Amino acid sequence: MSFRLNTFSFRLNTLASVLLAAPLFVFAGAAQAQDQPTLKDRFDQIIETFLGDPSAGVDIDMKHVLDTWRRLGPKPLETLSAGEARKQPTPIEAARKLMQDQGKTLDPYDVSVRDVTYPGPSGTMAARIYSPAGPGGTAPKPVIVFYHGGGFVIENKFGIDVTARALAGSTGAIVIAPSYRLAPEAKFPAAQEDAIAAYRWVLANAGTYGGDPARIALVGEGAGGMLAIDTCMAARDRKFSMPVAQILITPAAGIDMKTASYLQDAAARPWSQKAVAWAFSLELADPAQLTDPRIDLIGHGNVEGLPPTTIITAEIDPLRSDGERLGGKLKLATVPVEMRDYDGVTHDFFGMGAAVEKARLAQQLVAAQLKAAFAGKLEAGAGNLDSGG
Repeated sequence: MSFRLNTFSFRLNTLASVLLAAPLFVFAGAAQAQDQPTLKDRFDQIIETFLGDPSAGVDIDMKHVLDTWRRLGPKPLETLSAGEARKQPTPIEAARKLMQDQGKTLDPYDVSVRDVTYPGPSGTMAARIYSPAGPGGTAPKPVIVFYHGGGFVIENKFGIDVTARALAGSTGAIVIAPSYRLAPEAKFPAAQEDAIAAYRWVLANAGTYGGDPARIALVGEGAGGMLAIDTCMAARDRKFSMPVAQILITPAAGIDMKTASYLQDAAARPWSQKAVAWAFSLELADPAQLTDPRIDLIGHGNVEGLPPTTIITAEIDPLRSDGERLGGKLKLATVPVEMRDYDGVTHDFFGMGAAVEKARLAQQLVAAQLKAAFAGKLEAGAGNLDSGG
């Protein structure tokens, strides 16, 4: 994890070092590799460092995604209504455009898709089922239930699709991505109720779609990470089958916005400190709900008896400390935990494996953890924290 300070003198020293490291000239028409900094990249770093922008420290491939995203004209989430936010361009869409501009694809996996509906707590719910192609025999496949992120407010279909395809293609498992009610139209605990109902539906119906109900794992990203662990706690408390593992990707896990990452990365994009507060304000009907154990997992959640857990965090993300502190709490509860922090990337990086090297590494780790869990061989480290490099 890089050491970042915000003092004026440090910025000046950094500016000098960047200037000295920058090439003095670039040959006209010279081909620039995607992961090599150009002269423009160097000057961008200078400006971002001087302004105290956390994105000054991103890896060059992550920077190129963010540069593409900024050209699409996104506005800060906290300045928008929920409806406006749902129409915003996202970093994962920018990664797709970046790859298309290079004649490549962000989705290299051969996966078939079908849409289904099922009864939920408030009516008919929708889910998309991703089945990996290729020979697999007639034996039931393991199943992944994937809960998308978006701060309980946004459901980006393309982002869900890319990540679900990567999970299915890299593990050979069937991935089921359920929708859930969004805020502010449906307040807490609507999303939690829908997430639990989706898991119970998968338990009862996995065999219908070629899945093995005895080998189900939960994967959640951002707000979906909170839904995954909430579902595990419900399974434990209500005594229905527990998943074999849970994978929490840049999860939201608490309400403390004075942690190290919230302070260091308050101005990070796509999710800033203000954007997270905006999402909570739309999700919760009453400030008293901030201490509900399904929201404040770190402060009030009971995490004992949960399945082996893998936590993925991004260095430049206000939620980084949430994942780290949640991992520590799980470790104290003797839950097997593997923690991996990826430096030089931001929130929402995970689905960008074809464009961002750290995302590819994170996807490889998650696939390995899931395969081990499905084989009954998951040996998560006791609180192992790694830079992801």
